[in-house]
Amino acid sequence: MTNVSAATTEHDVLVVGAGLAGLQCARTLQREGVNVAVWDAGDQVGGRIRTDLIDGFRLDRGFQVLNPAYPAIKEHIDINALGMQMFGSGVGVRSEDRFAMLVDPIREPALASELLRSGLLAPVDVIALARWAGPALAPPSWVKNARDAQRGESMDAVGLTGPLREVMEAFLAGVVLEDEGTTSMNFMRLLLRMFVFGSPGLPRLGMQALPQQIADELGDAVTTGVQVASIEQGRRRAIVHTADGRTASARLVVVATGATAAQSLVGVKAPEMKGVVADWFTMDEAPDMPPMLVVDGRGPKAGPVKNAAVISAAAPTYAPPGRHLVQASSLMHGGRSAATEQVLDHTGELFGVDTRGWQLIHRHEVPEALPSQPAPLRTRQAMRVSRSVIVAGDHMDTASIQGAMVSGERAAQGYLQHISHT
Repeated sequence: MTNVSAATTEHDVLVVGAGLAGLQCARTLQREGVNVAVWDAGDQVGGRIRTDLIDGFRLDRGFQVLNPAYPAIKEHIDINALGMQMFGSGVGVRSEDRFAMLVDPIREPALASELLRSGLLAPVDVIALARWAGPALAPPSWVKNARDAQRGESMDAVGLTGPLREVMEAFLAGVVLEDEGTTSMNFMRLLLRMFVFGSPGLPRLGMQALPQQIADELGDAVTTGVQVASIEQGRRRAIVHTADGRTASARLVVVATGATAAQSLVGVKAPEMKGVVADWFTMDEAPDMPPMLVVDGRGPKAGPVKNAAVISAAAPTYAPPGRHLVQASSLMHGGRSAATEQVLDHTGELFGVDTRGWQLIHRHEVPEALPSQPAPLRTRQAMRVSRSVIVAGDHMDTASIQGAMVSGERAAQGYLQHISHT
């Protein structure tokens, strides 16, 4: 990566934003010989996928996981090079009278007996869950185009109630950063399909290793520390102006920033954005918990934490030798977040431990962590703004790592098809 020079530059394609969408777009174009450059306002690549190194701990900005089952990940990323550290195939559940584990008995045969002892598998609820989640196994094209509804309404429709409903609500709230049941049922089924076919994990060097892998291939085409102030949209070329007075000209500008920044630059309306808070704690003695996410099966009134995990148990490289790391994720509502003390108390309840000796390493507040995905599901927004500007990002596809990469690839392929006919 280079520092931007004072000279005006000319490119075939200029990508504004070095998140997954922008990087994937640029890499596809560069491989086809297109003169492409990527500018990003941050000091490093990654967009919303960033990892901070604090006191020897790797802390992702807003707890995230990578599911290798995403088709775009399998196609475009060298998974082995990331050194994935996998979570267990299941979820821990705190109920009123016990701690239980809901696991995949095929992937976790040693824990199959825990599934039977969970007390969460009432036959009527299991049947209702199968009716609700079963369509996730259908081809993705069918799931996308099926009749849609809000998540909560769809669960009501199949009679999914009781403790199993509470567990599903808690787990899914931490995935889509929404606990009001308004997310598209079809989108939830697409996500559940990925959990069926793959287990999530964390790269050895943190989640930022994912976008960094793409950026490393792009080399000097990526420039950080460049704040784009405005874009002039011409019929043949676009002119990009930076905050420090520089300009660049390109046949096509791909605005691959966050949704709010894209709205400011080119007027594409941003969707509602969901926020998350990740509190990262260390302690002298690690909680005796399985290497999997833990949720509260007692309902949302039990506390603010949507999921928690002993990260160092699943991903040892996230903590210095001999140290332990726990994350706890809670949601932001209207820009407001729960106090760290509330999060700490609730995490202690989930794990069944005394947290008075725990130390807060860092708190990440990410108010625009994920675009909302309401019903009916729309997986492909129109990307073109004008003849010289298009917009890419997960807000133009689906609110996920998969959606970001697919959007970037769509932008690149659209340009390649255009120049092949001119």
